[in-house]
Amino acid sequence: MEDLYKDLREEVEPLLAERRFEAIKQILSASNAQDIAELITHQPPKEQVLLFRLLDKELAVDVFEHLSSPDQQHLLENFQDSKVKDILEEMSPDDLARLLDEVPAVVAKRLVQLLPPQERKNTSTLLGYPENTAGRIMTPEYVALKREMTVAEALDKIRRVGLEKETVYYCYVVDEKRRLVGIVSLKLLVIKPPTAIIGDIMDSDAISVRTEDDQEKVARDLQKYDLLAVPVVDKEDRLVGIITVDDVMDVMEEEVTEDIYRMGGVEVPDTGYFKARVLSVVGRRVGWLLILLITNTLTGNIIMGQADTLRSVVALAAFIPLLIGSGGNIGAQSSTVMVRGLALREVSARNYWGLLSREVGIGCLLGVMLGTIVTIWAHWLQGNWLVSFTVGLSLVVISTMASLAGGMLPFVFSRLKLDPAIMSAPFITTMVDVLGVFTYFQVARFILF
Repeated sequence: MEDLYKDLREEVEPLLAERRFEAIKQILSASNAQDIAELITHQPPKEQVLLFRLLDKELAVDVFEHLSSPDQQHLLENFQDSKVKDILEEMSPDDLARLLDEVPAVVAKRLVQLLPPQERKNTSTLLGYPENTAGRIMTPEYVALKREMTVAEALDKIRRVGLEKETVYYCYVVDEKRRLVGIVSLKLLVIKPPTAIIGDIMDSDAISVRTEDDQEKVARDLQKYDLLAVPVVDKEDRLVGIITVDDVMDVMEEEVTEDIYRMGGVEVPDTGYFKARVLSVVGRRVGWLLILLITNTLTGNIIMGQADTLRSVVALAAFIPLLIGSGGNIGAQSSTVMVRGLALREVSARNYWGLLSREVGIGCLLGVMLGTIVTIWAHWLQGNWLVSFTVGLSLVVISTMASLAGGMLPFVFSRLKLDPAIMSAPFITTMVDVLGVFTYFQVARFILF
């Protein structure tokens, strides 16, 4: 896919510079929407509008849905209301809801006014659900069947309404109160006799999610049961929408990206890190850095408080960076694997203490191995076995302590209903620095004085 995009870019950009629009239009009409969206994303603002205007209506809608929110907003601001209306009417309700949720309120109000009544109602319904829930990302465009239908009647309905729906690979069976009672695949409908009754061939144990379920749970269910789509029901078990695998892939990408940024101690604006204003990025990052800066001053205070010890054995000062650096790295590793384990549900309250003990054991073994090497290395550098043993033993203690902190704090945060990724590598590293220096001098006082 990357090669296809590169080929498209190499073809279109020279023609764009020469303003050969008819040739560009022919090339774009034979390209897929994802590659065109990526091409538009990498163009200057004026060129984005030019390229988008060259697309026919159906392709334009597909391309528009693959663009980021800032690029979508830029294009909408440069189109007349008639063009905007055409795009909005063809968008799926979930993509439209996502767009309205991310653009400024003034823009959203203008867009809503351009929608037909039914589309406006569907979009308002989705926007009424809390953020990051199944209700917010579902689409009401699905094929609903009745139990008493025959296969022939079901296929006739799919032919009539299928083009307007998100997917027809699964059809959902509902009763007279719209409650979900089963599911039937298109494959099964095709191979069964035309006179077969839907109620007899449907799967009555359909996997479903509720509107208030977290979107990450939806992603896990789709992955666990290898589904292309999952039905969404309300509190009365009425079918209100479906969520398809392509929507979940977007959710997973957003969640993983958010966790990665948070584990680096970075808060990211909704517009994305690289498209956000510099001052906005600085404002979001400086808070974490100030907290870490203040915390790090404790390290300096501990060192200043041990001035007499350092004057007596000056060689101790040379190994402070080594110890706190190693401890911080081990703590960050433990924190990373624990956060990821919590995200994948590999870590739970039932198995947590066993996994924590395992992680502390790993930290201890790493400390013993590294401490032995460091003891020999420290003796070679300064020739005093007591100082060398102090450094080695301190590294064992610090490594064990770092693994304990890195393994425990993310779980504690998750139990407090906070994002465990907040317990990021910079925070763990800074905390271990402070505790590591304190531990080092306590071990030194015990052995050397």
